[in-house]
Order: sequence, then C-alpha cells, then structure tokens
Amino acid sequence: MSDWKQKGKDKAESVLALIPKEWRLEKIPSAEEQRDVTGPYIQQFLSKEEIAITETDAVGIVTKTTAGTWSAVEVAKAFCHRAALAHQLVNCLHEIFFDAAIEDAERADKYLAEHKKPIGPLHGLPVSLKDQFHVKGVDTHMGYVGWIGNFQGKKDTGKEKNYESEMVKELRSLGATLYCKTAVPHTLMCGETINNIIGYCWNPKNRNLSSGGSSGGEGALIGLRGSPVGFGTDIGGSIRIPAAFNGLYGIRPSAGRLPYEGMANSMDGQNSILSVVGPLATTPGALKLLFQGLLSTQPWLHDPLVLELPWRDDAERAISDPLRRFTEQLSFGVMRHDGACAVTPPVARAIDITVHTLQKLGHNIIEWKPTVPHAKITNICTKIWSFDGGADCIDDFELSGEEAAPQCLIQKMPQANASDIMAANIEQREAQKEYMEYWNSTAEQSGTGRPVDAVIAPLSPWPAARPEKYTYYGYSVWVNVLDYTAVVIPVTTVDKSVDKKMEDFKALNETDQKTHDSYDPEIYDGAHVSVQLVGRRLQEEKMLALAKYVGEAIHA
Repeated sequence: MSDWKQKGKDKAESVLALIPKEWRLEKIPSAEEQRDVTGPYIQQFLSKEEIAITETDAVGIVTKTTAGTWSAVEVAKAFCHRAALAHQLVNCLHEIFFDAAIEDAERADKYLAEHKKPIGPLHGLPVSLKDQFHVKGVDTHMGYVGWIGNFQGKKDTGKEKNYESEMVKELRSLGATLYCKTAVPHTLMCGETINNIIGYCWNPKNRNLSSGGSSGGEGALIGLRGSPVGFGTDIGGSIRIPAAFNGLYGIRPSAGRLPYEGMANSMDGQNSILSVVGPLATTPGALKLLFQGLLSTQPWLHDPLVLELPWRDDAERAISDPLRRFTEQLSFGVMRHDGACAVTPPVARAIDITVHTLQKLGHNIIEWKPTVPHAKITNICTKIWSFDGGADCIDDFELSGEEAAPQCLIQKMPQANASDIMAANIEQREAQKEYMEYWNSTAEQSGTGRPVDAVIAPLSPWPAARPEKYTYYGYSVWVNVLDYTAVVIPVTTVDKSVDKKMEDFKALNETDQKTHDSYDPEIYDGAHVSVQLVGRRLQEEKMLALAKYVGEAIHA
C-alpha cells in the first residue's frame, strides 16, 4: 500500500477508535439489505430518552436546556451517540471530539445552576461543523491526506490544533456545544463527498445515492438526526445540494452576512464568487435561531468581509405576519427548465406540488423567463472557478502524492492573467445587472404590483446524484454568480410507481441526455425530493420566513 493510502487509512481508523466500544456496530448492512438507515433503523440502537432528545429540533432543544429541563450533558451524550452510529453507517465524520463536548456541556450546566440563566441563546445546543472550521484540539484536513497533522498543508506554524475560526468562537460565546466535524470532498469542488480518508459519504435515506457535496457530511449527519443543526459552505451549491439530497432545510446567504474569517478553503483569494457559510437543519426555525444568534455577536467587528447588518425583524414580519398573509398576496416565479438541462420526473413533481400549494393559498405564479441565458451564467462561473488553473488544489494533492477523485471539478489548465480576470468580472457584473432588471420587470406580470417575492426552482436535475453521475451544476451555480439568497425546502420522496422515466425524451445536448439516462425509478425509490426558493441579494430574513411559510404549507 502506498504511503498516502496508509496515512489516509490510519487517520480514518484513529477517528473510529474514538467511538466508545458500547456504541460500535457489529455489522453494517449493504445498501441492498438496508437501503434506508434513517428513522426506525438507527433508532434500534438508541434508548427512548436518546430518541426523544435527538428527534427534537434545535428550537425545542434550547427551550429545554435554557430552562434546565434537559441538562446540556444528557443532550450532548445523546447526539454524540447518534453521530457515532451515523458515521459507522454512512462515513459522515472527519473529526470526533466527544470528550471535549461533554466537558463543555458540564460547564454549561454548572453555569446555569450558579447564575440561574443560560450562557446564551444556544445554551447546550449541539452544533456540527463542516471540516473547514478550525477547532482547538483536532485536525482540519478538508479531505486532503497532505493536510493531516499540520495547518492547511504547512508544518510548524504554531496554529496546528491550536487555532479557532471566528465563527467557532462566536458559537461558543452563544453557549453551543461543538462535538464533531463533518466530511467533505477533497478540493470542496464536488457535488458528492469523497476523499482518500473516509471514502464515500452515502445518502442515509437511500444508500444507492450521494449525500451531496461539498457539505455532504453535514447533510448525511443531520439527515440521520446525529445533529440538530450544523454549518456548511456554498460556492456552487454546497449547502443547498446536501440539504436537498437529505430532506433538510438550508440557507445560502449572500456574501457578507455571516463570518467566514479564519476558515480553511480551496482557491482562497478568488473573490469574484465568494464561498459563503450558512446553516442546515431539520426545521426552518432552527436556521433562524442560528442565524439570529450569530448576528447578535456583531460578527462585523471581527470579520472585515461581514456587512454591518443586524437581524431585521421588519423584513421577516412582512412574510410571517398571519394577518398580512391572509390579506396580502405574494407572487412567485417558477423555473421548470433552465434552457440547458431537463429535470427528472420527481423534481418536476416537487416543483408542481410547491406551485399548487401556493396557488391554493391565493398567491400568484408566473413563468420565470430571464433575459440572461442560464448557460451564459454557468459559463461565467466556470471561468471564475478556473482562474488559478487548478493550481491551489493540485498543490494540495502533491503534498502527499494522493490521487484526486474523478468527480472533483478541478483540472490543470493555463492560469488566467489579470486582463482575463477583469474581463470575467465585468461579464459577471453585467449579467447581475441584466438579471436584476429582469426581476424588476416582473412587477408588470406578478399581479401584486411588486416584482416577484421569490423564484421556485430546482436545485439539481435529480433528487440526489448517483456516484460519479453528477453531470450538471447549472441549477445551483446561477445563485452564486448572482449572489442571491436561497433556501432549500424538502417537499416529498420518490415514488417509483408515480415518478416513472420520461417516454420519448428529446435531449438538448449530451449533458441533458446523460442526466436523463442516470435516472432510474427503482434505484431512486424513497429518496428525498426538494426545491429551492431563490430571493434577491441580502434577503435572508425574508427567505427564512418564506422557508417556514412554504414548508409548513406543503407539509400541512
């Protein structure tokens, strides 16, 4: 076995060794034996009390922990146990620090007993973190074998296992319990989660499929209720893809709302399309709790890229006020096809369910026909992602000599020069301006006298991707190029008797055909199906309120 393979194997085994013996599973069934390991399957290994705790959402948990009804320690232990089971079933964790988490929870309980008040709004709430966050005491390897045991590939920096990202400090100050870091694909540039350390991270609802990427470990862990809420990042869909594939709520905020300071990243310094950080959770209320909590710490004082925008109650109330919803119409655009690639039948059905739900509530729907072709937007994204010709990621592979997974969207090519970068930035800005004016023009069709409130759109062509078959990213990347705020809403699950393969399908291009060919109702049966709601730039409060309103209406 080559050195890098052995080093990756040793790292994976060292993490498994941190799981207490009584939490180890004797046998992991194959996907053929047990496709869905969520719900009753994982519950069989847990006590009634652990099930009650881990199946309560983040808002419910802090209601109990801040009142002292549940101790922070019992909550931490329950989630540590369920996370350990989740990792054994789907390979979703990179780092485990359960002992440190239980010590933090003990301190939280002691604080509550002494001061008769919680540390903060997240008192005793377990929060999982994508393996881009630096946390004291553990590695940040981001899926690279060459990053194991050092600081982002560099040795003797003094920061190894000693440095913490800005948001980590803020979460601690709010009373959160941090206990694990979740799996990512090496490079981060992939809609699946795979690396030479943990292998492949599977979708727990349907283990024929991917958990998504690049925050795939977060998606899988929260999907198995091994975490109530966690943080991912998104440069091309990496929060929304795992949220959608795992039946979760997630928000991709616009750049500048939440602090990314001090996190590891790929292609750091490429500032034309910024990666953003945001939460994934089981309920929209949990997203709001975390978002509002972080803004209360005034992150703009410690991250130079965060805008001084505190939580805006009025923007949320414009949507959430029941009286206004009873008397005032909303309007939505609907994108069924982006002009480049068709969606599969279950995704088309999820769009229809969302449209019909909102029409029944009296809201207006118009067809979304932007004047900027989405193929052009995807092309702008590809140019920007290729500025460094793959050098950053290739250098990180060369640290260990490891092989890159074929799914990663990184290949060696000539680097852009300053003029190329300037031209791409102008092209992006002109597309943003034209799209903005198209959105403004929808006031003439919306029926409300205002531009549409949001766009109902697919997030990917399928409910989830099959391994090595993620053929098309256009449905997620347009949001990043335009820097819009988007939320993911779970809608339904695949039903092979309803979501049959399209007959007489006529492809627009080779990618369209490959995407169509990868859908098989038998393989996909039971998988989660979601949609995204896309709002305008910096509309996080409004979009979180819409996620709650639309999500509750669909599942009423």
